[in-house]
Amino acid sequence: MAAVQALKCKECGEIYPLEARFVCDTCFGPLEVEYDFSDLDAEGTRRRIQAGPQSIWRYADFLPFEQRPKTALDSGMTPLVRADRLADYLGLGEVWVKNDTANPTHSFKDRVVTVALAKAKELGYQVVACASTGNLANSVAAHAAAAGLDSYVFIPSNLEEQKILATGVYGTNLVAVKGNYDDVNRLCLELAGERDWAFVNVNMRPYYAEGSKTIAYEVAEQLGWELPDRMVVPVASGSLFTKIARGFDEWREVGLLEGELPIFNGAQALGCSPVAEAWEQGRDFCKPQRPDTIAKSLAIGNPADGPYALDLAKRSGGSIDSVTDDEIRAGIKLLAHTTGVFTETAGGVTTAVLKKLADRGDIG
Repeated sequence: MAAVQALKCKECGEIYPLEARFVCDTCFGPLEVEYDFSDLDAEGTRRRIQAGPQSIWRYADFLPFEQRPKTALDSGMTPLVRADRLADYLGLGEVWVKNDTANPTHSFKDRVVTVALAKAKELGYQVVACASTGNLANSVAAHAAAAGLDSYVFIPSNLEEQKILATGVYGTNLVAVKGNYDDVNRLCLELAGERDWAFVNVNMRPYYAEGSKTIAYEVAEQLGWELPDRMVVPVASGSLFTKIARGFDEWREVGLLEGELPIFNGAQALGCSPVAEAWEQGRDFCKPQRPDTIAKSLAIGNPADGPYALDLAKRSGGSIDSVTDDEIRAGIKLLAHTTGVFTETAGGVTTAVLKKLADRGDIG
């Protein structure tokens, strides 16, 4: 029996069928996928994982499908790099870098898009779409092309050209919208109600978000089936941050992992830091901001999962911090100089926040 059961409201607990919807009709809370892992035993599940493909589909038991779908372009099983020189520079014992530039379009977005498009095909959609600040645009365009689906990508009109140079190559329909990411997302919300399209980060969002859990699974497996002590994660909407924690929690529930949930530290750019600002001011909600930062891939001024990110940081003993654009640039260089990994600005944000945590003694 498949573990996936239904969609469930994170606020009121209302249950919905596994279809294209993302918000509760009763309380307007966000929906997420509900599972029942009671039929999974640790040893049998571990054997299936180890015998599985070198992609996110080795974790099919924990993804929202009754049977593993056939996909033309897979993602996951990216390197976990031991960053000894970075650790030495920061005065830390052991640091590992999850290098998701090894994914097909060079970002973690390939994980979430792989899951979202597989679910879209299962539900019968022929057209997929997204709102994006760059990385998601490339991923949706590439995966749609491989799957034989039509695609539409909506971007802010002021997005740097280099962020989407590859997007058009895949044959997608690229639509520039006057405004920032939040303006683009509002347009996509309207279109999702009018057109029979699968918007990966709107009506497919509950499934899309599940792809982020695979980072947790891979990290634990690559560490020898052990939990890390701490995770430093970039925060935009907050979904990646919270879903990694959910991945660890699911494996602890099944018995694949033992121990406490890692400490979670979130990383934001100061020019778009609604979650970090809420953390600093002791609020459990985020006030929308107008983004002004070089970290365009994190520039979400009204983060949907901000309150859940704040809750995770609090209950895990972590924090949400922000860094300036100059610190982001320095973070990109520091990671490249010490590991050979060249990251975009989101990776620079994460590296800079790691340095900030080390400098103030939060990490020993």
